[in-house]
Amino acid sequence: MFRPKMQWTIGGLVLLALAQSGSMAEDAPSFRKEIAPLLLQNCLACHGPKKAEAGYRIDTFERLTAAGDSTQPGFAAKDLDGSEAFRRITSTDPHERMPLEGDPLPAEQVALLKRWIEAGLPFDGPDPKASLASYIPPPTHPPAPETYRSTLPITALTFSPDGNQLWVGGYHELTVWDPATGHLVRRIANMPQRTFAIRFGPDGQSVAVAGGSPGKYGEVRLIRPESGEVTAVLGTTSDVVYDCAFSPQGDRLATAAADGLVRVFGLSEGKELLTIASHSDWVFAATYDGEGKRLATASRDKTAKVFDAASGELLVTYSGHNQTVRGVQFHPEGKEVYSIGSDNRLHRWSVAEGKKAQDTGLGSEPQRLTRVGDLLVIATADNKVRLFTAADQKPVRELAGAKDWLLSADGHAAGGVVAGGTFDGQVLVWNLADGKLLRAFFAAPGYQPPTR
Repeated sequence: MFRPKMQWTIGGLVLLALAQSGSMAEDAPSFRKEIAPLLLQNCLACHGPKKAEAGYRIDTFERLTAAGDSTQPGFAAKDLDGSEAFRRITSTDPHERMPLEGDPLPAEQVALLKRWIEAGLPFDGPDPKASLASYIPPPTHPPAPETYRSTLPITALTFSPDGNQLWVGGYHELTVWDPATGHLVRRIANMPQRTFAIRFGPDGQSVAVAGGSPGKYGEVRLIRPESGEVTAVLGTTSDVVYDCAFSPQGDRLATAAADGLVRVFGLSEGKELLTIASHSDWVFAATYDGEGKRLATASRDKTAKVFDAASGELLVTYSGHNQTVRGVQFHPEGKEVYSIGSDNRLHRWSVAEGKKAQDTGLGSEPQRLTRVGDLLVIATADNKVRLFTAADQKPVRELAGAKDWLLSADGHAAGGVVAGGTFDGQVLVWNLADGKLLRAFFAAPGYQPPTR
C-alpha cells in the first residue's frame, strides 16, 4: 500500500501505552471489530509479513502504530497530520495515495479511521503483538453467485461417508452433487472465498472446510453436514489455510497454512493446543497416522516432516524431494510415509531415520495425494489421476479423460468410485475397478459451457 521511498519511524511506546490504558471514548470504533478487518482487507497484501513495502507492516497493532523506514508512524494517537498512513490514504495525489493503483477507500472507511485516530487509537484486542487475523471476529462471507458465468478450479472435493454425495469447493460456498447423476443436490453458503480442503470427521457429524482469500485471510470452518450450520471458525491467519486433518479419535484438528505454521486445536474446547513453526514456507498438507500419535506435513520449503502429535516435537525431516512437497500420507503400517513433490515423483521413506526406501516417477507434477482404502490416489498436472497400492507402491492404473490439470481427488472404496476435480472446473467420476469414466460435469451451478 505504501511506496518504497517512504521511511517509517517508531512512535510505538506511547501508542502502546495509550492503547493498553483502556481509556476509550464511548463512541470510538472497535479496533478488533472494525479497524483491524479494514486494514487486513485493504493493506495486508503490501504491508504484511511476506511483503513489507517501505518496511511498514500492519499485521499486528504494535507494528501498524510503529515504524517502517520513514520519520512518521503509520498511525499516531490524536494526530491526523502525524499519521503517515492516514495522510497517504487521504491524499489527492494519485502517485502518493494508497492503496497504490487501487480504488480509494470509501468515505465511510476513511471516516472510521479518522474517528479512531482522534480517539487516541484505542485497542480492544488481546495482545498488541498478536496477529490481527488471530482475533478479529470471523467474517460473514458474501453470498455466492446465483449463476456462475465461468467455472472455478476445483481445488477441493470429497465424498460423504456413505458415498452418496460429492462435496465440492465453490466461490464462497460448497456445492453438493449426486455422483451417480452429476445433479446438484444443495448449496452451502458462508464459506471462504476459495476452498482448499474439505474433511469429514471420523463420526461423520462434522465437516472441516479449509480455505480463505489468498494473501489476505485464511480459516477453517466447522459445519454440521445435515444443516450446513457453522459451529466454529478455527485457525484464522493472514493467508489461506491449505489443508486440515481430524485426528482418528476426532478430538483434534490440525491445520496447514500459507503462513508456514501448523496449528492443532482441541475440538471440545475450541482452543489452539499447539503451534508448530518448524517449516520455513507454506505448508500444503497435514495428516495423522492411524493411531493419532504422529502428524506428518508437507511444505514449499522442500521438506516433509513428522511430529509427535501430542507435544509437537519434531521427530524427523525428509528432504529427499529437493523440490516443493505437496502431499503426505502414512503407510498403512505406520512406519513409513509417502510424499509427493514437484520433482514429479512419489517417495516412500522411514519415520525412524528419514531415509528413502523407494521412489516412483509420476510423469507430471502431482497436485494432491490421498488414501482410499488400500490405494494411494494422486491427482497430477497431465490431466490424470494415478492409483498405487498403499502397501507396496505398485502402480494400479491411470484414470484418464480430463481436459485440464487434476487439482484434487478422492474416492469411496465401498462405492467403488474415484472422483477428480480439474483446473477448468470439471468433476470426473471413474469406476475404481476398471478405470472407466462414468460421468463428467462442471461443478458450477447454472454454468452453460460455450457451444462450438
